[in-house]
Amino acid sequence: MKDDWRYGDERIQLRGEVLSILLFHFGGEMDGANPKYSSQSIYECAHDWVSQGNKTSEGIIKYYEAHYAKSN
Repeated sequence: MKDDWRYGDERIQLRGEVLSILLFHFGGEMDGANPKYSSQSIYECAHDWVSQGNKTSEGIIKYYEAHYAKSN
């Protein structure tokens, strides 16, 4: 995994940025006493975004809404 481009410093930094954005927008939403969106979907989205070769976080909100934003 040392040579895997998805885990280079730049990619790790982008993954952190994407996670922060997603958690800010979706992580705190509640549906009664339960989270509206799962942590798993947020982390999977961040991983997929970075693994697909995206260079910036631009468009991550729309991507999450289109592909992951199913309520629990």
